[in-house]
Amino acid sequence: MKISEILEKDKIIPSLKGSNKKEVINELINLFESDERVIDLEAVRQTVHEREKIMSTGVGKGFAIPHGKTNNVKETIAAFGKTPEPIDFDALDGQPVSLIFILVGKENMVAAHIKLLSRISRMMNDDAFRERLLISNSSEQMYEIFAEEENKF
Repeated sequence: MKISEILEKDKIIPSLKGSNKKEVINELINLFESDERVIDLEAVRQTVHEREKIMSTGVGKGFAIPHGKTNNVKETIAAFGKTPEPIDFDALDGQPVSLIFILVGKENMVAAHIKLLSRISRMMNDDAFRERLLISNSSEQMYEIFAEEENKF
C-alpha cells in the first residue's frame, strides 16, 4: 500500500487554520465528514486524540504523525496539512511542528498501518522533502511531492 494511494488531494490542507495540536488534528479529521469510508467520525476523532494522550506523535524535525486504529473506518484513511506558523506539538525533540500527517487504519490491519507509518517517517526524515512541502502552497503540489518522493522507495 502506497501513501499516494490513500492520500487524496482533497484531504490536503496547504494552510491549516488551527493554532494548537488539538485544533489542527480536528481540522484534518473534519475533512472526512462526508467520506463514505468513515463509519463514525467522532469515534475516529476520539481514537486519534486518545493515541496522542499516550505519547506525542510529534516525531521531530517539525513533523507529526497523529494516528490510530479503529473499526470505525472501512479502510485506511489519511490527511495532510501544513501550518503557516509552527505550533507546539509536545514533539520528542522539543521543536514546534508545521507538517502534520494523519493516518487512521482498521484495527485488524496492524502490519499495513506500521508499514505506512514507517514509510511516512522515512520520507519525512529527508530534509529536502520536508523543505519542498514547506514551500509548496497547493494541495495538488503537495500531493505530487508525496507521489514523487514515494517513487524513490
